[in-house]
Amino acid sequence: MTIQILQATSSTPIPGKYWQWRDQSIYYVQAGQQQSGRPPLLLVHGFGASTDHWRKNIAQLQQDFEVWAIDLLGFGRSSKPDWQYSGNLWRDQLHDFITDVIGQAVVLAGNSLGGYCSLCVAAQRSQSAVGLILLNSAGPFSDAKVATPSNPLRKLLGNVSRSILLHPWASFLLFQYLRQPSVIRKTLQKVYLDQSAVTEQLVSEIHRPSCDLGAHKVFASVFKSPQGEKVDILLQQMNCPLLMLWGEADPWMQSKARSEKFRQYYPNLTEHYLQAGHCPHDEVPEQVNALISSWVINKLENNN
Repeated sequence: MTIQILQATSSTPIPGKYWQWRDQSIYYVQAGQQQSGRPPLLLVHGFGASTDHWRKNIAQLQQDFEVWAIDLLGFGRSSKPDWQYSGNLWRDQLHDFITDVIGQAVVLAGNSLGGYCSLCVAAQRSQSAVGLILLNSAGPFSDAKVATPSNPLRKLLGNVSRSILLHPWASFLLFQYLRQPSVIRKTLQKVYLDQSAVTEQLVSEIHRPSCDLGAHKVFASVFKSPQGEKVDILLQQMNCPLLMLWGEADPWMQSKARSEKFRQYYPNLTEHYLQAGHCPHDEVPEQVNALISSWVINKLENNN
């Protein structure tokens, strides 16, 4: 089946709802109608982002799929309790959401940290995933040469001492600096190839959740959380189809080296390189949407 690139994407986020999970409010968005024989899509954002970051994708993909997007605990419009955050916590959140709210296995699509969390679900909660799409996915490999931090935040901070940031006052001051709109804009400009995609709306969508009560403690917990399971171990536990989409201009990811590692441990994957940075779904959404649609329909339709 041939998939054509759809019309221009929408810049308006779709209103969402709340789901109670472990006594916390979790924000999610649902669009489109269930299609017979075609699995739903669940979109999972990266560190510091939210369901808003998928607005251009939801607007198109809902024409052919039932589409869901969720704010991970600690981000977006979801609650921000003073907990220890980890890939295992978000894995369980996603698995429970799929089980309790969506009600059937999905194709998970995750960017950056969201990609790592989605991989954890597909590998360790396999009943929830019929397919996995990773967009510049984070997560460490056992081989230190290509071990990318499970959160690009550590990449951004460079040589800042982790031991210093374990002190609440230090992480709080750093958080206050990094959440300034001007700093958010400069950071995005470093990781987006197309500078015109770094809009005031995008900056605002990332800044707004940082003003929520508890947001600075979520930030601080990044430096206290134990490193999650290695990507190569997770790939060896997984058995569903995998699509890799790489924004090859991403300065945070060694995309070629990481691609080789993914293929080493999961050779039967499909991958595409795009002229984009760390967030190809937001930078070149029409291309990403077309690739997702084509892959899901040709690879997974009537097989879920």
